Amino acid sequence: MEVKVSDLQLKIKNREASVGVIGLGYVGLPLVRAFLNQGFPVIGFDVDEKKISMLKQGKSYIHQIKGEDIKPFVKEGQFKPTSDLSKLKQVDAALICVPTPLDAHKNPDLSYVLNTTKVISKNLRKGQLVVLESTTYPGTTEEEMLPVLESTGMKVGKDFYLAYSPERENPGDKIYATTKIPKIVGGVTPDCLAVAQTLYDQIVVKTVPVSSPSVAEASKLLENIFRSVNIALVNELKMIFERMGIDIWEVIDAASTKPFGFMPFYPGPGYGGHCIPVDPFYLTWKAKEVDYPTKFIELAGEINTFMPYYVVSKTIDALNERKRSIYGAKILVLGIAYKKDVDDQRESPSLKLIQLLQKKGAKVAYNDPYVPRSFGHREYPDLDLKSVPLSEETLKSFDAVIIATNHSMYDFDWIVKNSFLVIDTRNAIPGYKPNVIKA
Repeated sequence: MEVKVSDLQLKIKNREASVGVIGLGYVGLPLVRAFLNQGFPVIGFDVDEKKISMLKQGKSYIHQIKGEDIKPFVKEGQFKPTSDLSKLKQVDAALICVPTPLDAHKNPDLSYVLNTTKVISKNLRKGQLVVLESTTYPGTTEEEMLPVLESTGMKVGKDFYLAYSPERENPGDKIYATTKIPKIVGGVTPDCLAVAQTLYDQIVVKTVPVSSPSVAEASKLLENIFRSVNIALVNELKMIFERMGIDIWEVIDAASTKPFGFMPFYPGPGYGGHCIPVDPFYLTWKAKEVDYPTKFIELAGEINTFMPYYVVSKTIDALNERKRSIYGAKILVLGIAYKKDVDDQRESPSLKLIQLLQKKGAKVAYNDPYVPRSFGHREYPDLDLKSVPLSEETLKSFDAVIIATNHSMYDFDWIVKNSFLVIDTRNAIPGYKPNVIKA
């Protein structure tokens, strides 16, 4: 029996459709909150039992999501966190928000997406909508996911619906939360697009339909490649202008006064987060199929990846000028999260900084008010540190303090006053100070 698109759309509009979110991390959990706030029953899926246990208690493990955001819905039974993926057969819409990392050779690792798709296929029933939100290369939805789902004997656009809608989360952004960011949607068939658009119309300010999942997939990559290339540009200019005795931050402020044709990007100790360090390489890998080298994209990646090495080099030079060696030096890294005022450590340049400094023989500690402990990283399995408290005594005990993340709660004037040497990678301390080195 063919399922009518209009029936599912009506069910969605009446808030009778159950939504399943697979992967309850920095993308999935805000999405859960958005649907809960609009009256949808939600089942949240994750393989991490610690996360599930916390959510069942009405607690959050992500800084931007508060316990009170979810606790009432758990208590009322509107939100059901679980690790039992067989319950996927109960949902009307399954939204996939799992990681899409790179392997050791910077090739796409779609294992999380494909394993999740296989589980969905085992629990697929007629009339369900499946949407991939994880960032990936163009073609993933139709070339990788669709054959797995149709291996059940069901047909897309007739028995079930499949679409791609890239996440656009910006952790720590107090203006553009999940519901205030336009949502791109691409369906495999017109009916797939219609159903997916109806679903997202209920929670976001605007949906942007496109002609195919591949266009939607490519749009997400363009967004982040644009940022990667421009960040690489200002990072390279920072190193050039430093040799010329020119402050890159003042240059950017001056250029920003132009009301057209310029958009400010800012340098740093490297790029972080799941998107910018990873997404460009998804297109680089896919472009090999059409025999096209992505020189521009790869060059940007090289420059941004080099930045932690540049910061370490500047730190070594600054210590040498003060007759101190990096070997045995006590270094404090301020901020281990990848960006200001968040607790997200994914691909954080601070992790690379710590590793490089330790390899040089330095004794490294960190402070981050949002991250009490840092451990369990895929690329840094040996890193297990606890945030040290900040005090005058603590600061004075270090040979150098590196400002890697400029959290708002840091009192930088106080930090400079009580530190022997400060390496500022974020322009947290404008102007000249004798014990501050810009890097």
